Order: sequence, then structure tokens, then C-alpha cells
Amino acid sequence: MVTKGPVTKALVAKALVAKGPVAKGPVTKGPATDRATAPTIQTVQRAALILDSFTVSKPHLSLNEITARLGASKATAHRYTKALRAANLLRYDERTALYSLGPQVLTLAATARAGLPIVAAAESYMEQLVRDVGETVVLSVWDGESATVVRSADNTDHLIRISVRTGSRLDLTSSAQGRVFCAFLPEEQVPGLTKLLRKSPDLRQELEAIRAHGLSVNSPAINGVRTIAAPIYEGQTLIAAMAIVGTTVSVPDDIASPMAKSLLQTTLALSKRLGNSTAVSLD
Repeated sequence: MVTKGPVTKALVAKALVAKGPVAKGPVTKGPATDRATAPTIQTVQRAALILDSFTVSKPHLSLNEITARLGASKATAHRYTKALRAANLLRYDERTALYSLGPQVLTLAATARAGLPIVAAAESYMEQLVRDVGETVVLSVWDGESATVVRSADNTDHLIRISVRTGSRLDLTSSAQGRVFCAFLPEEQVPGLTKLLRKSPDLRQELEAIRAHGLSVNSPAINGVRTIAAPIYEGQTLIAAMAIVGTTVSVPDDIASPMAKSLLQTTLALSKRLGNSTAVSLD
């Protein structure tokens, strides 16, 4: 299965453009030109609609489901899926007769992530934090369903190095970054969070604590890795989470530790640079 990434209509259009002869000479704009470009615009919109139909909870779709989503005939839907398959934006499993997102989506997603303004803005802050704490530093953004890693700066001096793959989607409530988004995003923007909070008073209490001190600490016992995460704001909008990732031996679980303070100071400084002056500070 290919995980869905941020695919824009412009990128889809680029992938679908036929490699045919290009007309030379001046282009005259007018009603005739507008009528000529209308089918192209509709093609891009329909292709984007098909790709947008796939989600983490629904990664496979039948032709009938795609047809219903497209609101066109089955023949039209089949023609679009054939073109998307040729561009490696869709794949088809003959055994199950189901479609899923193709490998080109990963390439487009990586390109989109690399171009996010927050990645460039956070780069120097992450590198400095790696030097200060001697651990891996990870940047994640909210993709509408979970925290997704868009940048990882590793500490290459450790004999054992912890690396986090760019593009990894982190668990909503068991990851420190996921809990940052649960704590600071509006509840209705986090799918399933209301239901989870009703079932787990402990989770609600944990999110309240994260809001109070601005840090999320996670210590999964299954792999010996500990993560500390903090929010990053642009103006008043939460746009990312930065995290320190290390072992339970090297990363303390105390939010008042020098390492936790270094992380919070870094995210506060970055948020201030991005126009925020009211982010949580650590006393």
C-alpha cells in the first residue's frame, strides 16, 4: 500500500501532460482560448478528485466506488484510471480488482514536503538543537489525520544512531508529536479525538497537562525509545511539532530537564520568528 501524501492539482496536471508537439508562436487569449482550456481544467479536477478519494482508512477502491465519487459514467472513470495508471499515480490489483495510489504519489509527496516553508524555516534551529542535545531532532506537520515527519536531523556522533524516516505517519495518541497536535489543534480537526477522549479520561488529563507546560513526553516500553515534542506556531496557528528522539537512557522524561528546556526554547524562538508571541513557555 502507498501512503497518500499531499498531491496538488498542479502536480497531477504535470504528471498527466502528454509528451506531444508543442505549438510555437504567440498565444492569443480570448473566448476561444478559454473554451479550449476548459476541458484541460476539468481533466485535472477529475484526476485530483480520484486521487483524493483514497484515504488511510480507505486505501483501496473499486472502479464502481471511483465512478460514484467522480459522478460520471463507468467508461469515463475507467479512462481516467487508465491514464493515472500510465502516470504511476494509480496501481491496479487484478486479483482483487481494486485500485490504490501508485508509487509516483510518494515522489510527489516527498517533493511537496521538501517545499513546505516550515522545513526551510526550521532547518537551522534543528541543526543547532542537535548540537546542543546530541540527539536526533524531528519535525512533523499535521496532514489532516496524523502527524507526518517532514524532516529528520540525526546526530551522527553516536555509536548507535536513531533515525526517523521522512514521510513516516505517527500514531495519533501514542506518539509525542501526535499528542501535541491532539492537545493544541481544535478538537474537531482531529478525526476520532472526541470519541477517544470520552473513552479515556487519562488521555484527556494528559492533553491538559501538555497544554499547561507545552511539552509532550512519550516513552514506549516496547523499543526503548523516548521522545519529547513541542508545538511550533506561525502567528496563532499551530503548523508543526518539533521533537527530540533518543533512548530512554539518553533522553530524560522530566519536562524540567535541560534537554526539555532546550527543545522548548528552540520552538519558542522559531515560533517567535514566525510571528507568534503567546506560545507556552516553561517556568
